Amino acid sequence: MPLDFDNKNILVIGGSSGIGRGIAESFIKYNANVCITGTRDAIKDYEESISQNIEKCYYRKLDLSDHDNLNNLDLPFNSLDHLVCSQGIVAYKRKEFEMDTFKKVIDLNLNSIMASCSFFQEKLSQSNGSIIIIGSGASYHSVKGNPAYSASKGGLLTLIKTLAEAWAENNVRVNGIAPGFVATKLTEVTYKNKKRYDDSLRRIPLGRWGTPDDMGELACFLCSDGASYITGQMITSDGGMSL
Repeated sequence: MPLDFDNKNILVIGGSSGIGRGIAESFIKYNANVCITGTRDAIKDYEESISQNIEKCYYRKLDLSDHDNLNNLDLPFNSLDHLVCSQGIVAYKRKEFEMDTFKKVIDLNLNSIMASCSFFQEKLSQSNGSIIIIGSGASYHSVKGNPAYSASKGGLLTLIKTLAEAWAENNVRVNGIAPGFVATKLTEVTYKNKKRYDDSLRRIPLGRWGTPDDMGELACFLCSDGASYITGQMITSDGGMSL
């Protein structure tokens, strides 16, 4: 079944960069109407180049360090078919062991995703829509030096299952994607370090890092009619690294 999201409305929270941007570009490729959010004033304020697909996206500023900002989000369409929650941060140099930083990471990576899903649940129910939540390989294991990141991504694993069960009666499917190594600004600390990068490749049977486009294709499938019987699942896409 060919993918086609013609006349479908998609919101990608955190779609201004990285994996979220790759997902937005994939939906645009399949004819969707896409709105992406970021914390800066405009998409041109980000370091990544502006592709033709991203130019076709609507952009809205949304800072979810305050969840109430969802009330001020002016969507460019009246209905919503699919929601992608791709927001997330990580703090290095053992900063996550400090409680202020721990709380900040948990609040964005976990709490703001629950707030977003709850906020749009009614609209998604009206369209028999779905939610995609971006988890991580850290949803399944510890990450040395990053207790908040690991805890937040682990929390998403059971949040997905719980929301999927609770909202099935409202015709809303909820699934997640657990990426392995994907080259984004968030992972520069690894792929720009030759030794770390080479070590990571030895752990991946397919011999390469993933791309934001790889995650975009998977997200589109999970939102398609071909996945209409899939809910409550976190799909790992890591080139076999977790094997």
